Amino acid sequence: MRLTTLPKEGIQIKNSVNREFIFLGKMKGLVLGVYTRKTDHGGEIAELTDSFKDVDQKCKGKLTSMLQSTGPFCKSVNHKLLWVSMLKECQINIDFDCISVVDLGSKETKVNPIEGRDEKAERVRCAIANGVRALRSSSDFENIYLDPCDSPRSAAEASNLSLYTYDTLKAESSKRPKSLLHLYKYAEITNEDVTNFNEGAQVAVCQNFSRRLMETPANYMTPSHFVSTVIDEFKGSDVKLIVREEEWIKEKGMGSFLSVARGSDEKPKFLELHYEGAPGLDKCIAFVGKGITFDSGGISIKPSLDMDKMRADMGGAACVVSTILGASLLKLKVNVKGFIPLCENMPSGKATKPGDVVVAMNGKTIQVDNTDAEGRLILADGLCYAQQFKPMAVLDIATLTGAIGIALGSGATGVFSTDDNLWNTLQKAGSKTGDRVWRMPLFKLYKKGITKSCRLADVNNLGASRKAGSCTAAAFLHEFIEPDMKWLHLDIAGVMEDADEAPYGCKGMSGRPTRTVVQFLKELEGSDVKPRTL
Repeated sequence: MRLTTLPKEGIQIKNSVNREFIFLGKMKGLVLGVYTRKTDHGGEIAELTDSFKDVDQKCKGKLTSMLQSTGPFCKSVNHKLLWVSMLKECQINIDFDCISVVDLGSKETKVNPIEGRDEKAERVRCAIANGVRALRSSSDFENIYLDPCDSPRSAAEASNLSLYTYDTLKAESSKRPKSLLHLYKYAEITNEDVTNFNEGAQVAVCQNFSRRLMETPANYMTPSHFVSTVIDEFKGSDVKLIVREEEWIKEKGMGSFLSVARGSDEKPKFLELHYEGAPGLDKCIAFVGKGITFDSGGISIKPSLDMDKMRADMGGAACVVSTILGASLLKLKVNVKGFIPLCENMPSGKATKPGDVVVAMNGKTIQVDNTDAEGRLILADGLCYAQQFKPMAVLDIATLTGAIGIALGSGATGVFSTDDNLWNTLQKAGSKTGDRVWRMPLFKLYKKGITKSCRLADVNNLGASRKAGSCTAAAFLHEFIEPDMKWLHLDIAGVMEDADEAPYGCKGMSGRPTRTVVQFLKELEGSDVKPRTL
């Protein structure tokens, strides 16, 4: 099909046509993709997807003609709304009110190793998100059907992620109706396509749950509220939840964790999640998530600007619970345990003071020179406890340092690892999901900064220098990892918020990298996972 420039007298979608549909009530929309490539003469040749061909056949070729009249796609025009009323005037009846046609770019997508992701899948995500948002911007559609575009999982992820909004606390009158999303099924759709679409939708739901936890205001998401919200979400699942109270935390000797919690009137909690998807294996993957439900900085108080965003300082905890939810929904054949220390970091007469020394669960003493470096303090005890279960590997996730955002921006999660195989598996997962990861160094140089500069204790919660803050924080955590333990540390502070990286993002907290960590477990599911040798 050749697309030509739209003539002045060509067909145009007028506002009056749009308004005709806005008040019709229950509406059905459809997103269809076309692959395009430019010609040597400045024109454009489009190749239709199988879904597009199916619909066009039902329209007796009128849909193709209608698309031709709109002219070529360009950078500023990546989707086109075709209102079906124009087809009905030609006595063509199809069961949709509006079709959003999106540009998938060239079908022969070249691999770009610099980008570090599956570019074809990412292009489908972006195109589908643009198409869905275009429909929603024109009217409220009760049902939206999606072209799988040769990647049904990507289509499901993008559509579910792009429609997410946090409106829990808004007036009912201001909330828009939700749209139900469906796979457009034509004759060639396979059971595998349907399975992949459903899995993509489930994983997106998990990331949206992570978004909801992170976005909720801190007075609605205290440690107790976090626990009750997770319990509600996991009702009916095959995940075992255990809630530990303050007395248990004291009995375990988690002095590092308690030193952060004691400045707040909110009681700390320690949440455990146990998912057994592979009963035949006696080993598990252990996740530890940073659960600071609000971070004021404590006595080393933060500047007031953007302090409200510290409601999402429990993003690591949100990602851990959402990942385990994903493992349960997808019935992954892996064993996973999640460990989440939950508390607030607040200033008060009871709060830890700069220069105080506290004792972690493993007996190491910590000089707390900055109470705003609190995430590593609660993770230290979480890591010690997690290793008591003798997991085959430990992975912690935390919005730990602003420095990782300076280094990587929102382009990737920073990862520190003691094991190449684990790192390669996680990188492969990030390539598939498009939510990328980037490896950072664990040099002995950084370890010296938190040990040799410490005058009062075994380790200092700050490095000797302000430079390489994310590396210093990782070096601190490494002090609480047993010598033969496989370990991954994910610093997600740089990806905590969406920054318009992709059309399927949302304004506010991102829930990243939930999809990548779920895919990480999926990659492990298919491998010969043995204790200590991933």
